[in-house]
Order: sequence, then structure tokens, then C-alpha cells
Amino acid sequence: MLLGARKIRWRLRRQHLSLSYTPSIKLNFHSLSQPKVESDDFLPWLERKAGAEISSALSIGKSAYGTSLFASKSITAGDCVLKVPYRVQLAPDNLVPELKDLLSDGVGDAAKLATVVLFEQRMGNDSGWAPYIRWLPRPEEMHCTIFWSDDELELIRQSSVYQETINQRSQIKKEFLAIRTALKNFPEMSKSITYKDFMHAYALVDFAVTSRAWGSMKGYSLIPFADFLNHDGTSESLVLSDNDIHFSEVIADRNYAPGEQVLIRYGKFSNATLLLDFGFTLSSNIHDQVEIQVNIPHHDVLREMKWELLKRHHRPISNDVNGFDSSMDSFTIKEVRSGSGKGKGIPQSLRAFVRVLCCASPQELSDLAKEAAEHDGRLARRPLINSSREIEAHHMLLSKLTQLADDCDASIKSLGPISSPVTCERLSIRRQMARDLLNGELRILKSASAWLRNYCDTLTTTDCYR
Repeated sequence: MLLGARKIRWRLRRQHLSLSYTPSIKLNFHSLSQPKVESDDFLPWLERKAGAEISSALSIGKSAYGTSLFASKSITAGDCVLKVPYRVQLAPDNLVPELKDLLSDGVGDAAKLATVVLFEQRMGNDSGWAPYIRWLPRPEEMHCTIFWSDDELELIRQSSVYQETINQRSQIKKEFLAIRTALKNFPEMSKSITYKDFMHAYALVDFAVTSRAWGSMKGYSLIPFADFLNHDGTSESLVLSDNDIHFSEVIADRNYAPGEQVLIRYGKFSNATLLLDFGFTLSSNIHDQVEIQVNIPHHDVLREMKWELLKRHHRPISNDVNGFDSSMDSFTIKEVRSGSGKGKGIPQSLRAFVRVLCCASPQELSDLAKEAAEHDGRLARRPLINSSREIEAHHMLLSKLTQLADDCDASIKSLGPISSPVTCERLSIRRQMARDLLNGELRILKSASAWLRNYCDTLTTTDCYR
């Protein structure tokens, strides 16, 4: 059974992201980059360890954007360019049994795999994985937001990435404490592993699917050599895991000439996820999105009735017709580019929420519940019969998005001009990432606001002609 790389939140433009380490945030990768040969012995070492050929078509090189794989000979679409056996993939199963038995159920696969990496790092040259471990990026080479200082995080306070980073740090800390307790039985390890070490290892392997971890029957795993592949959002190539023959492989989706960089599609990523999980951003990302929360005011006399009605019709993970996931009061907005006027990009569940929110009497709430029961059970997914109330609901949402857009714009301006001097290179890089993130979110908010404004104007005009 073939399993593709696990899907996360993010399709890129034809930009290429290094899944190993990319020091530049311009990210204008070119598949014809001339490789600087970085290592002649890594692949032979891996093939000796695997007892099988990994690839006869690829070689490791280094461009200005990090470690890459290049065609060492002509490749034809449909060729298998690499095949990595499960037995040479690092997975939670590689954890020493004595430690594995001590870990609670609350410790996830990512934390276990991070501990495997730490164990191998501490063994140094005595580790059977030393040639691979040495290739993993160092903390100072990573820009995932969990590594940002508090002052740097303030740059993106307006984005949901700010709170997600705090939540992620909290989860990492929780799992570190659980593992440190278990490590007391390994005093030679517990004394040398710090929280900073664990956070670095965790960043290498987690965040749903990180820059070098894919899923298979082994759980999350690090796939040596395959994780040097760069990302191209338009590629049809994926890392596929075959649980029948216990191999992960990549099939070329097009022809490659010798010396040309070989690429795969790793996912459809917004700048929010790129920044949180990978430490990269794109200056223009068509898959950007904005996470927003909409709450019922505490002073609303119908607040309890509205919450009860929403909970009664709520699906814990609701995926609406536009393909967006949302909780009951948290929603994901994408750019509204629909020429049909349907507002594709604004979740139907969000529009339903504000319709409930604007109800002014128990009777209106009862009417919505009755309508849902008579149709598909989904609450307030149709325009309100009372057009004035429909306009009011969407004006309410428009006001919310306009305020968010204004706040986002103010945050971008506070970053200063692009050309402003910054003495610290790291801060300069992260400021640009913050600018890319916020510019993308501002574009989303403006597109949604423009659609809502037009929708309300159209309803008002229609009413005038009745």
C-alpha cells in the first residue's frame, strides 16, 4: 500500500524550498542551479548500511539555498530516482526499549523520534547514524518561530502564528519534562540533554510533517537522502511509502538533464505554516490564509441560547463546501478570487455563525433551528429570509475583518521600510519573514472585505428595486 507524504495546511507557486536548510528568504530557487558537490561518501555509506542501492540517478550538491539533490545522469519521467528501505530510516522504533517502556502515553511519536536523534547525537562518532546526524541543520541555521525571541515574536503578534508558537512551545516543554523524568534512569544522558537540545531535535521531526519527516507504518520517520530533496509546489512527485515492501521511494514526474536539481511536491503551504514549521516565507504565496476567531459578546442577552444552538449543530471538525476546517468559533479564510460572486474563500460556517450572532429574538433562533431540521441539518447555511438581517450579519463580519486588516496594516508599518538598516542579520531575516506573513494575511483580509462589501451593496440595491 502506497502512502503519500502526510498532508498539512499548505500549494506553493513555482518556488523551490529546501527541505534541509535554506539560509535565504528570497527562495527564488532554480532547478538548473549548478551544484557544488558537497559529499562523495554519504550515499555509499547509506547504501552499505541498507545493503541495497538507494539511487544511481542522484547526487548531493549544495547551492546558495542549501543541500540539494541533482540528477547525476539523464532522468525520464516515470523513473524511480531513489528508494530508501525502512530499515535505514530513523523512527520512534529506534528508541532504546528500556526508555520506551518508561514513557507515558502522553509522549507522542515526534517527541520519541526527537529523543532518538538526541541519543545518536550524544554518541558522536560511535553512533551508527553519525554520517547522517552530522547533516542535520544546527539551531542557529533554523528560523522556525519557536526559536524566535520574545521581541522577535512581537513582530507577528497580529497573526495567529504568534499564539500557535506559544502553544507549540508549551507542548514541547510538556513532552520534554515527561522524557526527562524517564531519562533519570539514564544518568549519562539526562545530565547532557537540555530543553534547548530537545527543542532543536523536536523542530527537526515534528510540526505535523516537518522539513524532514514523513509518515509510514513506522510512524513519523527521518528518511536519509530523501530529505535533501527540495520542494516545488507544481511538481507531481511525492515521497511515497510502500508498506508491503517496506520502502519509501520517489518517482520523477518529468525529465531531468544531468546537473539539474530534482524536485518533489511536499505540500500546499501558507506562509503561516511555512514560518511556524519550516522557518521560511514566500514574498507572494497564493496559498496564504488567515485564522480568525469570532465570539458571541458576553453582554448579548441571547448568548446562552445562541451557544446552545451552535453547539447542537456543530460538527467537531467541520469541513465545508469550500474545503475549510473550522472549530465552532475559529475559522480559516483564504483569498476570495471567485469570479462567480460566490465568495469562495470565506467559509460557509463563518457566514452561518454571524447569521446566528445577529439574531435579535428567540423566535429568529427557533426559525433557524427549524430550517436546519427541514433541510440538511446544517445551521444557517442559507441566506436569511429577512434581507435586512442578512445585510446586518454580513456587515458585522465586514466590520470584524476591516478592523483586523487595519491592525495588520499597522503591524506591517511598524516593521519599518524594507531598506531600513538592521545591525543583526538574524533580525533582518526574521523581520522580512514577518513582513511576508503579514502582507499575505492583509491581502486575504482585504479580498474578503471587498467581497462582503459588494455582497451587502448588492442586497441593498435589490431591496431598493422591490
